Amino acid sequence: MGVKGLQYFMDRCCPEACVTVNLREMARQHVAKNQQGCTTTDNTTSPTLVVDGMACLRHWYSCKDWVCGGQWREYMDVLKSWVEAFTSAGIRLVFFFDGVVEEQKRQEWVKRRRRVNGEVSKMFRHMKAHGEQPGKELFCLPSGLASFTPFALRSLGQEVFCSVREADYEIASYARQHGSMGILGQDSDFIIYDSALYLSVAKLRIDSLTTVMYHRQRLCQTIGLTVTQLPLLACLLGNDVVSEEQMQHIRNNAMAAYRINSPVPHSGAPQGQMVLAVSHLVSSLWDREEQETGLIPQSLNLSAPHRELLKRGVRSYLLPGQEALQQDDMSALPSASAFEKHFSPKILKACREKHVAAEGFMVYSVVFEGVTECSNTLEDEENTELLPQALVYKPCRQRIYGLLLLHGHDGSSVDLPAIREWFVYSGNPLKEPDMVHPVPLGFPGDQPSLDLLWFGTSPEVSALRLTSFLSIFDCQEYKELYGAIEDSLLAALCLVTYIVLQVQTLSQEDLDAYLSQAVCLRLKSPQELQQIKLPFLSSRAVQLGSLYVRGLSHLLGANCASGCPLPSAALMPWHSFDGRLFHSKYLLAHSGTEKTVLLDSDSSCLSLFLCLREKLTETCSKRSRVLQSRPNAPEHSHKTTPGGVQNWREREMFGGHRHGGGWRERGEARRYPREYENGERLWERRGGMRGGHFHPAPHPNCHDGGPQNMSRPPNRSRGPSYRNRGRYQLSPRWSQPPAPGT
Repeated sequence: MGVKGLQYFMDRCCPEACVTVNLREMARQHVAKNQQGCTTTDNTTSPTLVVDGMACLRHWYSCKDWVCGGQWREYMDVLKSWVEAFTSAGIRLVFFFDGVVEEQKRQEWVKRRRRVNGEVSKMFRHMKAHGEQPGKELFCLPSGLASFTPFALRSLGQEVFCSVREADYEIASYARQHGSMGILGQDSDFIIYDSALYLSVAKLRIDSLTTVMYHRQRLCQTIGLTVTQLPLLACLLGNDVVSEEQMQHIRNNAMAAYRINSPVPHSGAPQGQMVLAVSHLVSSLWDREEQETGLIPQSLNLSAPHRELLKRGVRSYLLPGQEALQQDDMSALPSASAFEKHFSPKILKACREKHVAAEGFMVYSVVFEGVTECSNTLEDEENTELLPQALVYKPCRQRIYGLLLLHGHDGSSVDLPAIREWFVYSGNPLKEPDMVHPVPLGFPGDQPSLDLLWFGTSPEVSALRLTSFLSIFDCQEYKELYGAIEDSLLAALCLVTYIVLQVQTLSQEDLDAYLSQAVCLRLKSPQELQQIKLPFLSSRAVQLGSLYVRGLSHLLGANCASGCPLPSAALMPWHSFDGRLFHSKYLLAHSGTEKTVLLDSDSSCLSLFLCLREKLTETCSKRSRVLQSRPNAPEHSHKTTPGGVQNWREREMFGGHRHGGGWRERGEARRYPREYENGERLWERRGGMRGGHFHPAPHPNCHDGGPQNMSRPPNRSRGPSYRNRGRYQLSPRWSQPPAPGT
């Protein structure tokens, strides 16, 4: 949140401290200044902006749709354009993201989460009442945006760091140490740190690269303080370490004195008066005690606990190399936890390096702190049919903890502390963390060590990594699909299978929506996805979309813990999920649409969909989970024109937008209606297996009647790519005849 009221004061009451700057011109001046008498050519002489990634998320996510789960490919295009605007001006970008929530800021984190919960509830009530996305006043970031954006920026070749302590501190420290041109963010803490120039991302005009610089020295001149006195001002006003309530009595006294000594109020605004009043108090304290060498003047009337709190808050602004930091203890720095003793030094080193480089997820906080957290998710607290994602994925997390902590054990967790989970969901007051114990994966004998999984090089270890990953989601049977289908599809299949097993209220229609979306996305460009029309929004589909994206982050955590059997790129949402596409598939599936239409009348997509669905159904049946058809009635059909939903379905069938042309004509679309829905296997009846390769039968309208690879889409735009493994053919085992009665 920054410093309470300070951003408002600078914007409204201190115009002299707000300077409009052109970043291109700043970059030129920065280069000229650093080249005078400098012979080095490294990054210290290049104009560098240190970017607070968390502060930029709302500005980056400019996609029109945000409730359906995220328009991830469109978002990737936005990020690419944003980065190119700076690189074309010769400006180097270094991004930082929050990697931990420090315990001293936990209560502030909880307070924010509760506030956002209220906004999410209002959003769902609006959707259920009107069947549409609410306005900007209820805007919420798509679930998982903060988790996946660092990976997105890395894929664009950017330098990205994930913090191991408060991100603001690491940003200011990096900028000061490297002589950066400025800090781009939206947090008044950056005016308090004695570091690089603070530049506003909220006021950034990306087309002209102009923004507002908040001038630290001019602010100090206005309020009558020195730069070294700013940390105490920040703590007395209230920040993430020292809450506003804890220093209320100090501010009340300061305001009373200010009104007596300054009968003409400055700017008339209460917020402006408060900043000036506390500034006058801080200045007077040092005037009285010029010889004061401590962080907190003794004349400030405080109890011992409040004085220690204030000292900790002031210390949080002191960067490496500053004299006061060396005089005080280093208690603000991370210390070793009870969990680190369970890991080898090599594991600890690799874990930290991956975390800092934004290449890992979830593992670092478990290994070093024994804690995990998850922010708000777009979930309807009034929907008792669907479990919150925190509970859906709890068994998955327990197995991840087991893989990390139970290596070399017999499965007993008696000597292991429980993981502290701070997950936001309906019914959780967040007064204390949930204590969650690790669960073994069920390996015969002792679990493999992390050193073997992470650093082993033999083929047997590679297979062990994949087995570990699949076991976390109870999908061991899918090992035969590795290399036979794209990695992103294998990941999607694992995730949907896990959701089906955990959420007993999930229906056949929900499954069809999930799988058809994953299959069809491969053929869509970002522009096509933006053009998808929805007759209305379903609050249930919105929650299922968020559930899927949160699952992708658990796939990522499981992959990291298992030694990365899959490339991280395969687990990114822009490869397997689009909110609007999923929503359209959900509405079609629940309105009884034929499978041919659901799969865009594309024969290769239909064949792949049916094969994946059959594999999933078989896996679930072995675990006594049988899916039922339960179409959900449209929530808002009464608000549409008569026959509105049916008319939309027909438009999708006959004239709707699709890649490569219109939908198939009605007669041809119905040649295949229900023939795939009996027990026979599609490839045995029409294409079959030939030589171990899968050859789906061509659709009557397909002009290319030759053999097709089931997992390769036609040569169309597929969005961001990544290195695929194998030649994508089905295992010969799939050619075996079905068991009787299937």
